[in-house]
Amino acid sequence: MFNNKGGVSKTTTCFNLSWMLAERGKTVIMVDADPQCNLTGMVLDLTQVDALDRFYSDHPNQNLRDALDPAFQSRPRPLVPVECVPVSGRGGLFLIPGHVGLAEDEVSLGVAQQLSESIQALKNLPGSFAHLFQITAAKYNADYVILDLSPGLGSINQNLVSISDYFIVPASPDVFSVMAMDSLARVLPKWIRWAERAAELDALAKADYIFPQPKLKFLGTIVQRYRLKNGAPTIAFQEYFDALDGAIRDTLVPAFRSSGLMLEESLYQAIDEDPPYRLASIPDFNMLIANSQQSRKPVFKLTQGDVGRGGSVWDLTEVNIQKFHDTFGNLASRVEFLTMQGE
Repeated sequence: MFNNKGGVSKTTTCFNLSWMLAERGKTVIMVDADPQCNLTGMVLDLTQVDALDRFYSDHPNQNLRDALDPAFQSRPRPLVPVECVPVSGRGGLFLIPGHVGLAEDEVSLGVAQQLSESIQALKNLPGSFAHLFQITAAKYNADYVILDLSPGLGSINQNLVSISDYFIVPASPDVFSVMAMDSLARVLPKWIRWAERAAELDALAKADYIFPQPKLKFLGTIVQRYRLKNGAPTIAFQEYFDALDGAIRDTLVPAFRSSGLMLEESLYQAIDEDPPYRLASIPDFNMLIANSQQSRKPVFKLTQGDVGRGGSVWDLTEVNIQKFHDTFGNLASRVEFLTMQGE
C-alpha cells in the first residue's frame, strides 16, 4: 500500500483487506513499516501510555526494526524469521509490528543505497528487508505479505516499494491526491530504474542478503474517504473523482506502462473495473471506524455489541456493515485474481 500523500486510509485498507484475504483462506502477514505504528495499534491494545514500550521490552526482536538489527548494526549473526503476532479473532492473519525508531535507520539505508558499491560494510542493508520478509513468509507458509508504508519518499519506502511484487495506490477524491498521481508518475519509474541498477551491482549480488531483481507491478487504485448522498458521491466529491480518474488515465498509467510497471491490459479488463485501474471505491466509514479501532476488528466484522446501537439505527448500520463486507470481498477477489494471473 503506497501513496506519498497521507490521510488516504492506507492502514485501514491494509487491515481490512488482509483480514478479508485471511477469511477467504489465505495466510497473510501484515508488516507495519510506518514509524507511526498505526497498524500495530489496530492489532495490539495500545490504550495505555507505555503500552508500546512494554511490548518492545516483553517481546524483544518481535518488531520490524529489531528484526533488522543484525544487518543495520553489523551484528555477527544472521537475520532470522520474525515471530509474528497472531491477530486475535482471525486465523491465518499475522502482524510484524512496527517500531517508532525505524525512521532512525533511514539515513543508513539511504547512504547504503547510494554508495553500496564502494562501501562494503553497507552492502547487506539494501537486501535485508527482502530477505527478512522471504524467510518469515517461508516460516508461516504465507500467501501474502502486505506492507503498510508511511507517506514519505525516503530511502525505506524506496526500498520497500522496489522489492515488492505488486503495489496498490490508495487515494482520496481531493486535489492533493490528484497532485500525488503526478508525483508518483515521476518517482516510481525512477525508483525502479535505481532498483534495476542496484540488482546488477557486484557488491549487492554477492552480499549476504542479495538485493532482488525488481518485478513490481501496479494492481490499481482504491479510492476512499468520501461522502455519499442518495447512494452516490456528492457533487463536490464527484468532480474530484473525475479529476482523479483523468490523472490516473492520462498521467499515471502511461508513466507506469513505459517503465514496465503494468500488468497485461487484458488482466485489468478481466476483473471488470469501472473505471479502469480502480480496484474499489470505499465511502467513509463514519463512526464505524472508531468502533473498528476500539474492538480491533475490521469494519465488516462489527457486531451490534461493538457499535452499541439498537432498533432501526442498528438495522441501518447492519446494512452498511454488510455493504462493506461485500466491498472488501470483491476487492480481495480482484487482488487474488491479479496476483495469481500476474505470476
